[in-house]
Amino acid sequence: MREECKHYQSRTYSTGEVARFCELDLAPEAPWRCPEDCPAYERRLADAGWVHGTLVEPAVEDEPESGPQVAELLDQAEEIVNAFAPEAVAEAERRRAAEQRASGGRRRWPWRRGG
Repeated sequence: MREECKHYQSRTYSTGEVARFCELDLAPEAPWRCPEDCPAYERRLADAGWVHGTLVEPAVEDEPESGPQVAELLDQAEEIVNAFAPEAVAEAERRRAAEQRASGGRRRWPWRRGG
């Protein structure tokens, strides 16, 4: 991945797992490779000319063996996530509505104790 691209994102979770991706979803072989002639590539202006220390981002793992099945596998994974997303959003909205009904529609500051 072109880490200097404006659309490159990297997130490190508390487990140490790192997610690297194109926020525009234009890298079919993410997190290992962007298209050579990506039409949306823009160099990040804030990082231009900066030198990053060793603690900024963990090293990128080695690219796995590649073949035509890699893009297909990633597309299948994306289809699974996209199929589940509406259900997950609907469940979150149901929970939020139930919490509002239980509180009488009033929002309470989560850090205050008592009524």
